[in-house]
Formats: sequence, C-alpha cells, structure tokens
Amino acid sequence: MISLWNESESATFDGGLALRVYASRLLGEDPSLVLHGGGNTSVKVREKNLFGEEQEVLYVKGTGQNLAVIEESGFTPVRRDALLKLLELADLPDADLKNELSLLVMRADALAPSIETFLHAIFPHQYVDHTHSDAVLAISNTDDGEERIREIYGGRVIIVPYTKPGFTLAKVFQQKYSEASAEIEGVVLMHHGVFSFGDSARASYEKMIELVDMAEKYLVANGAWELSSIEAKWGDVPRGALMIRMASLRKDISDAAGSPLILSARGSERCHEFARRKDVSFISQQGPATPDHVLRTRRIPMVGIDVRAYAKSYENEFKLHAPSCLVAEDMLDPAPRVVLDTELGLCSAGRSALEAAMAGDIYEQTVDLILRAETLGGYRALSAMEIFEVEYWALERSKLAPVSKMFAGEVALVTGAASGIGKACVESLMARGAAVVGLDLSPEIESIFETPEYLGLVCDVTSDEAISEALEQAVSRFGGIDMVVLNAGIFPASREISEISSEEWRRVMSVNTDSNLALMRECYPLLKLSPCGGRVVAIGSKNVPAPGSGAAAYSASKAALVQLMRVAALEWGGEGIRINMLHPNAVFDTGVWTDEVLASRAQSYGLSVEEYKKRNVLNTEVTSCDVAELAAEMCGPLFAKTTAAQVPIDGGNDRVI
Repeated sequence: MISLWNESESATFDGGLALRVYASRLLGEDPSLVLHGGGNTSVKVREKNLFGEEQEVLYVKGTGQNLAVIEESGFTPVRRDALLKLLELADLPDADLKNELSLLVMRADALAPSIETFLHAIFPHQYVDHTHSDAVLAISNTDDGEERIREIYGGRVIIVPYTKPGFTLAKVFQQKYSEASAEIEGVVLMHHGVFSFGDSARASYEKMIELVDMAEKYLVANGAWELSSIEAKWGDVPRGALMIRMASLRKDISDAAGSPLILSARGSERCHEFARRKDVSFISQQGPATPDHVLRTRRIPMVGIDVRAYAKSYENEFKLHAPSCLVAEDMLDPAPRVVLDTELGLCSAGRSALEAAMAGDIYEQTVDLILRAETLGGYRALSAMEIFEVEYWALERSKLAPVSKMFAGEVALVTGAASGIGKACVESLMARGAAVVGLDLSPEIESIFETPEYLGLVCDVTSDEAISEALEQAVSRFGGIDMVVLNAGIFPASREISEISSEEWRRVMSVNTDSNLALMRECYPLLKLSPCGGRVVAIGSKNVPAPGSGAAAYSASKAALVQLMRVAALEWGGEGIRINMLHPNAVFDTGVWTDEVLASRAQSYGLSVEEYKKRNVLNTEVTSCDVAELAAEMCGPLFAKTTAAQVPIDGGNDRVI
C-alpha cells in the first residue's frame, strides 16, 4: 500500500478541519480500508466560544457519513474536556452514555457523533484515523491472530482484545494507552481494525498507510496475498430456471423478513467458487469480519438466526450465513442478508437496492479476507454471543430508521420508459420506494436515472429473445418482478382503413399487442412469486371506448390489449395477480406532441394551444405525471381488491361519457 498524499492538492484545504476532510477522503477512496461508510476520523482544534474563552473541540466523523465524500459539515464538534471527565467514572450505562454524548455536541444541527468518540478523545494527538483494513483483519481474525499482530509490529502498536464499542472499550483503551510507551504508533483492536495518530493530517494518514502496508507484506510473505482459483464445474442450468430459482429464493427470504426485500446476485467467479467450496458450510458460519459490518448492513446481514426453517426447499442446495445457535424473541427482521447458493453464487438482500448492494459489497470483500485468513491457518471471527450483543445493542438499534415507503423492497418493470408516461411511471414508482427496471429502444434509457434503485436496459419489446435477456438482467440485479407497467406503444400516422398496408397493421399490432402478450407470458412465473402478489397495469387509450376515424390500427391494437388484460385477470386471479388498465387521452407532454404539432392541431379547432390542451369536460390538462401517479397507485393497497378495472384519466371525454 502506498501513500496517495499530494502536497499540491492538500494545499487547497486550509485549516485543521479542512485537512481532516482531505485525509479522510484519501482513506475513504480505498475500499480495502473502509467500505460503505466504515471507519472514522477526527481532529482536535482550539476554538473560542461566545465569551471569547478558548476551548478544545474534538471534531469526529458524524454517524452515517461516508469518508470518501465527507465534507466539513460531516464532522461533529464535541467538548473533549468533558469527554475525558466522563472517563473518570467507573461505569456509564448505555442510556446515560447516549444522553451525555448528545449533551456534549456543540452545534444544534450537528450529526450524532460516532460511538467511538471516546477513543478519539483519549489520544492527545491532533489527528486520529481508524480503518477496518482488510489486511489487518485477515491476520487478526485467525486462531493465533494476536501473536501474528505482535510478530508484525513488535512494540510499535498497542494490541487491544475485542470489546464491544462504548464506555467499556473506552476504559480499556485508556488503560492500555496510559501503560504504553511514548513511542507507540498505533492501536490494533482485534476483530475490528487499526488506529493511527499524528500531529498533522499527513503524519496520521501516512502512519495508517505504513501500518497497513506492513500487514500486506506479511500476507505476501506467508503466501496469503494472492488467492488461487478453485476449479468449479458450473451446472448446466437453463437461464429461465435460474431466474425462477432466484425469485423463489427472494420470496423465501422476504417471507422470513415479513416484508419484501430486494435480492441481488453477484456473478463473479470467486463468489461462485466460494459458494461451492466443500468447507463453505463451516467457514461461512464463522461470522462477519467486524461487528461494524453487521451494523452497516441494517439488521442481521450475515449472522444472527437460523433461517433454514424458512427455506426448506433449499436446505440441501445452499448455505445460509446464519449460525443456528441464536434465536431472539424480539427479532425485528429474522431474514438473512447474505446467501451462498451453488448456482447463483453470492446473493445479498436488503430493503432497498442500495442496502442489498452494501451487504453484497461487504461480504464479497469478506470472502477474500476469509480466504487469506484460511491460508494463515483458519478464519476465526468473534463468538456468536459477541455478535449478538452488537446486533441487539440499544445504542445501535435506535439508529435504524423505519421503512415507510409503500413499495420498499419491491421491483417494478416499465416499458417505454425513456420518455413521456413511461419515464413518469419510473419516477412515481421510485418515489414510493420501488426498485425499477426501465425498458426502451432508446439508448438514453440506460442513464436517465443515476441511482442503485434503477436499471435501464435497451430492449426491443417485439423480440422474445430481447425480453428474456432483459428479464434475466432484472432478476439478477433485483431478485424478481412484482409490478409491470405495460406502456410501450406506437401511434401511426392517421390513415383510413382503405389505405392501411398489411405491413403497417402488423407493425402496430406487434408493438401494442403482441409484445405485451410476450412480456406478460415471460413475467408470469415471476409475478406468481412476488412476496406481495403480482400487479400489472396496462396503459390503454380513450380510443378503446371511443375510437376515432383514421386510427383503426391503433384503436384495434389497444382494444385487443384490453381483452388480453381481461382474460389475464380471469386466469391469474387465483395466483393473487391483479390486472388493471388506464385509458388516458390528450397527454401532450410526450415526444409525440411537438410544439409545431400542438399549434397545428389547436389551430384546426380554432383554439389556442392552452385551450386545446384542456379540451375536456373538466377543462383541465392531463399530464404524463397524472397518468403515472394513478398507475403507481393502482399497484398499491388502495386497489388491493380490484382487478380487471378500466379507469379513464382524460379530464372527462364527452364521447366516452
């Protein structure tokens, strides 16, 4: 490991706190040091209060901040003298600790300080860095980890046995540091990570790099750095069967959780190899690399309860990372967050796509850590009871925000999603917490939204093969399909029946009717496995109840779609799948309606553009957002007992009425 410190870059950060930001970002950019908000850093500065009195302020990383992108506002100012005063107490119960920490924060709008704030206060050095270095953990998480750490560093670091974070750990740190020599360069907290410190941001940062580099070189010298591949013979499982396997697994986990969860598969070769190891049932059950990994994957991510009872159909086919010795009556969420499957590899679950990705990232990194520790003689994590204490620690459980969004953990698929009604549907569904897969012919579909909750795929919905490939990617990313919005369609130029060519007729039918049949057929096995029941909303047209001259192909294709929806409602109702349809009219904020076309049509009616847009009974404009909001609501609880409905959203059309 090498230092990334750049003098010219650091010179643009003026002041102690600003340099703290710069050095923290350097650490945060390296996932082998911190991942998804792990680790914490601090700086001590002297500031004057309102009375002009100088005081020492400890700025420590606020709860939930990511070192890779942290700003000055991400550090919480705390009175260091008061922190040290508290350490004079023999004991401080968790409830009192939480209260005292909040009282010592010096800014009303500041984030809650890290629970490890006491550790940063103990060291007299201006800067303190703390990471969960993979290299250090691979060594400390072994049977003889303490001996190996001592072999690497000699007397240069303090070695602290693992203790649950909080007041007790702070007292142990304080005692160990008071007994150490002045030449101490850092602290290794077993099964947790490493601390470095210095009187400048650069000194502390580069000391961290040096300590981690020593650990990496030790792994190299002991043949535990380069990880050899294991021969694995992949099963010849059809693509469709893998999708059903994934969706079934997601349903089992969601049922265990009591609410839908996103499930994401990791397709890397190493993950598949790890899942197929003969000893995976042992090494995967040892526990996470650090308790911090448990907390940052939001409740029971890898260990905590035996969930095999919830997945009997798989009990001989995959290993759940959950030791059987722990069962608690107050479990809020007894589902695993990581599953090792012989065919799917590493799968990670979460209440959102982001949470699932975090769990997957952390465990994929843990796989390498485990394999390196195994090379050194055997991976050993904390005891089950120690993990349990952290998972159900009141100070950490209080930070868990409830999930209140309607579609949290659910997956929607929207066709024609790059613009107009389709794009608005994506926005409405994501706003309600869903992960969304958008399909469209336009390449823009891939980048119109930049969030882990969205997957945009270029797809020709008239191609069965393209649909199958898109669904495979969707299920691999999110675990299944719960909702489908059939929006893709074309509106050909006005043409009387006597002028419609067979080619044009077939093209309109192919897009507006046939493609929807294919999508429904391919989505049906996935909708059946939806934890909350499958839902389909089709975007029809006013032309179904009130067709217009010159629109025979379009009107017929949408009418055929209505009949398809009605039959599907009859056939699929027994599976808990509900099918409904919207009939919009005169939605002008789409790509079809340019300013020129609108002006021309308005003029033909002797109206202004604004008058033309509101040419309906309610004298109101209907927008793509209006249609999308109703489509999303039709997938929600308000329509839980409605199927085969056809709802107009047209401001009231006199011909329909």
